[in-house]
Amino acid sequence: MNNVLRYLFFLLVVRPVVLIVLGLNIRRGQLLPQNGPAIIVANHNSHLDAIVLITLFGMRRLHQVHPVAAADYFLKNPRIAWFSTKIIGILPLERNVAGMRTDPLAGICEGLERNEILILFPEGSRGEPEQMAKLQNGIAHIAKRRPDVPIVPVFLHGLGKALPRGEGILVPFFVDIFVGEQVTWTGNRDEFVASLQTRFEELSQECYRPEWD
Repeated sequence: MNNVLRYLFFLLVVRPVVLIVLGLNIRRGQLLPQNGPAIIVANHNSHLDAIVLITLFGMRRLHQVHPVAAADYFLKNPRIAWFSTKIIGILPLERNVAGMRTDPLAGICEGLERNEILILFPEGSRGEPEQMAKLQNGIAHIAKRRPDVPIVPVFLHGLGKALPRGEGILVPFFVDIFVGEQVTWTGNRDEFVASLQTRFEELSQECYRPEWD
């Protein structure tokens, strides 16, 4: 039943909003993985980021695509938790790992074992509109465990203006999406994070930024 509701939500609500109200300009969409396991990493400025990225994979692959999201935020309320896990399809991630005896990355690894396409935001949380923060090391730990899994960087521009952090009203705004070449595990955590940060900077430079941006 929940899978049906998720399908209908994306078909009847999300896709019309994303494709008609916002409109997407996608560069190099052919670089997106066709099947899992795979990881999409993207900059994070808006609650729209995850659902826009999910729509890139179409309705036929909806069941394969799941964003990884903070458990402390999305599971704090039973209604939000149900909607986030059953309809959006998030994989909850515990960010506060101090004192934990369980593996915080277990859910991500299990998703990859199920050949899912996971969406991660390596900045850790939403930042200021159209401003990219320093990447956290979590993505390097995942890459080290699963060096066989392709990690594809995607730079999003415009969603931070369409629905910025703290706002509840959607503003129609042109959205540009830049898909980059996949990055591979380098054998060193710091080098890997630095290479990914560089890849994001290169993608961001492809974007036209008007003076008011």
